[in-house]
Amino acid sequence: MEMEMETLLILFMRLAWIAATLPILIASIPIPKLHSLRTILLGFARRGKIMHSSSQKFTLPQRFFLHFYILASIWTTFLLVTTWCYAYTMVPPVKQSSAYSTITSYLIGIGGSFLRTGSPTVQEIHAVWQAVFLLLLMEAQVLRRLFETIYVFKYSPSARMHILGYLAGIFFYLAAPLSLCADCALDVFYFLGNVVSKFIVVGKDHMPPVEVELWQVVNPLFRIGWRHWIGAAVFFWGWIHQQRCHKILGSLRDSRQADEYAIPYGDWFEIVSSPHYLSEMVIYGSFVVATGGSNLTIWLLLVFVAANLSFAAGEAHRWYHQKFEDYPNSRFAVIPYIL
Repeated sequence: MEMEMETLLILFMRLAWIAATLPILIASIPIPKLHSLRTILLGFARRGKIMHSSSQKFTLPQRFFLHFYILASIWTTFLLVTTWCYAYTMVPPVKQSSAYSTITSYLIGIGGSFLRTGSPTVQEIHAVWQAVFLLLLMEAQVLRRLFETIYVFKYSPSARMHILGYLAGIFFYLAAPLSLCADCALDVFYFLGNVVSKFIVVGKDHMPPVEVELWQVVNPLFRIGWRHWIGAAVFFWGWIHQQRCHKILGSLRDSRQADEYAIPYGDWFEIVSSPHYLSEMVIYGSFVVATGGSNLTIWLLLVFVAANLSFAAGEAHRWYHQKFEDYPNSRFAVIPYIL
């Protein structure tokens, strides 16, 4: 039954990403009959450009982006902490220490049967520690985005987003971190449920003390595999460039009126109109690299991110050319020499 539930969760995540991606791909086909669908999706895809009062129905202030990153930070932190605790109770690929034995006995005593029947396989152990690794990267991403939303971006009072785009953002930041640990998520939730149940039954005063040795907590991450570190390098390459591009966008507002726009320059803005979207694709592509391209759920997550941001970037690129007569013609929309 547990295996069936896990399979259903993975299937649900994959179908969700496919269902979210297909309308974007269909609307991108240059066929006149699809113009109405394309117009509708473009309305959802606008990222804060000023809307006329007649088009502000069912819209929310762009500053509500903050909600995405508050939710993402809380949810990703929760998944990371619980998955890491669960991973530590499995037999890691390192020699046990007395501290490890203490916490393992403690957690196994609490959970009782939180692990699958029998000893975990090498593949199961690897999948859980891989999920911890990916969630650590995701944590670095969402915390930086939260910081930028509060301290870097200065949203125009008239900048709006469609309410469906807002709901899509909420869904994304719930589903994306879950997709990174979908292979072991149900085991983690079952483990957590057993811990909470034991705590409620015996009470805080009767819980045994826990000893944790930091090196034993992090050591398996260093032994997880070389491709994960290549993925991490790709991640931080995109992460750094996105931070730079967001800083450029945030600085433009300092010297302008509330509803005034200017052409951004610097970093990847010299080659594409939406480098912050390009770097986002690099960031989610790094998860595919880290898993060696073996996880279909993460592939589908990347396809959605690429399709969604390419669609939005195309609209932004056209907007820049309409808004500014001197806009650089050498820039591509989002992917150099391709789009």
